[in-house]
Amino acid sequence: MSRDPRDAPIDATPVRIDKWLWAARFFKTRSRATEAVDGGKVQVNGDRAKPAKTVKPGDEVRVRLGPYEHILTVLGTAERRGSAPEAARLYAETDASRAAREKLHWQLTSAAPALDPDRGRPTKRDRRDLDRFRQR
Repeated sequence: MSRDPRDAPIDATPVRIDKWLWAARFFKTRSRATEAVDGGKVQVNGDRAKPAKTVKPGDEVRVRLGPYEHILTVLGTAERRGSAPEAARLYAETDASRAAREKLHWQLTSAAPALDPDRGRPTKRDRRDLDRFRQR
């Protein structure tokens, strides 16, 4: 009989932020998590973190991944990387953070690209059409 990973108790011992980010599946490797922390992409309780900074349940962690920022509350810690359902139990994202990320995603996907990268430079016909449009 297999146990459901959601039934396992959540650990509350303090753990390094780079290990926690890796275990919570924000980064694929621990070295990438360490690079992000060193690069200033991670804050713990409002302060810039170093890779050895420990986190414990109740801490607020801000993680910037590309244009998106995740604001998380630590619910549990883990020394080892587990499955995705186990990782999801380690944190809770704030509603404001989720709404801001969804709004930014919508803005980025709905914005019309300035140029079509597949088409290359405009042809002579395209330039003439553009000139006619500008003269109106």
